[in-house]
Amino acid sequence: MQFKEIIGQEHVKMHLIQTVKENRVSHAQLFLSTEGSGALPLAIAYAQYINCKDKNELDSCGICSSCRKYEKYIHPDLHFSYPFFASKDVKIAVDVLEEWRSLLLEDPYFNLDIWRSKLNAENKQANINIGECHDIIKKLSYKAFEAETKVLIMWLPEFLDREGNTLLKMIEEPPSNTLFILVAQNQEQILSTILSRTQLIKIPKLKDVEIENYLINHAQLTGHQAEEYSFLADGNLIDAKALMNGTPNNNAGYFAEWLRMGYGNKVPTMITFTETVATWGRENQKNFLKYGINFLRECGLLLSGGDELVKLPPPTLEVAIKLSTHVLNLAMVEALIAELEKAHYHIERNANPKILFLDVSLQLVKIIKFKSLPKGTQYIYS
Repeated sequence: MQFKEIIGQEHVKMHLIQTVKENRVSHAQLFLSTEGSGALPLAIAYAQYINCKDKNELDSCGICSSCRKYEKYIHPDLHFSYPFFASKDVKIAVDVLEEWRSLLLEDPYFNLDIWRSKLNAENKQANINIGECHDIIKKLSYKAFEAETKVLIMWLPEFLDREGNTLLKMIEEPPSNTLFILVAQNQEQILSTILSRTQLIKIPKLKDVEIENYLINHAQLTGHQAEEYSFLADGNLIDAKALMNGTPNNNAGYFAEWLRMGYGNKVPTMITFTETVATWGRENQKNFLKYGINFLRECGLLLSGGDELVKLPPPTLEVAIKLSTHVLNLAMVEALIAELEKAHYHIERNANPKILFLDVSLQLVKIIKFKSLPKGTQYIYS
């Protein structure tokens, strides 16, 4: 994988390239990012650049023997470690290496749910176990076969239990020309002993315009649809692709109308609306709720005076301004977001959508029309 194939992250790319040029490649690095930001593709492109036999100023060549093997993820000095789902046939990560390579070749932007689906693991518990740690030590103890630098990329080190301390000596004092890259999403869940031995590289969320351009160029979406999907994805390319592959929707229009129903206390109309929502399917229902949560957060910014931080497209922004001026206040926004987050949680756990959305609709009426807020919420007058 080359840097040019990665969406956005130009500043991070230049930093990584500069470390190679200046011979400042730390032997243990932690790429920390939110889901869907491209940290794993960046780690792979970085390793390929380091071992490219004819690298240029901005990227690996893509055609030398090293790059060709990296492109297929079969280079003998490129190793991967990742959470897997142990069984009688799967004891360490290499037992599902072919599935891992296949997924990377399909699309290097994926999350644990997609990986779980690839392995048909259903509800099994993911883990990076002690056997995997011993296998890592064994592999990295060998001399490099072809490359100048052996590389181990560990995806989601959060799944290392305390057995991960077995790797401490290897991480702190690795064999010569060995590079560890840990690709993580939650710093707090990583063993502190490992965290303290790595150089942290923070990778920001993708910008809305980067996701928007991707959707327009790769899915031929209209500008309006790409704007809505990029807003809903909130910097997560994985979510954006899921939306792109789903059914086109009008979340903005539906959600604004739902709020108007609540303000007008139109309970019969809301009942009809909940029956419609119940037919959408679980993923579309979750996306609708997620859109509502993001929309209300933008309204919260308007109410707080953070107009310059608002990233709603123009038609939706006009609706948000009207609602924030004439209907909502910060306490109401907080209460509404809490209701939608609860609903999203329950939809993920197979709640009855008709009953759930009717209950949320009635909560909307209480909060918006009658200003009846949950206990502990301080009412702020508009």
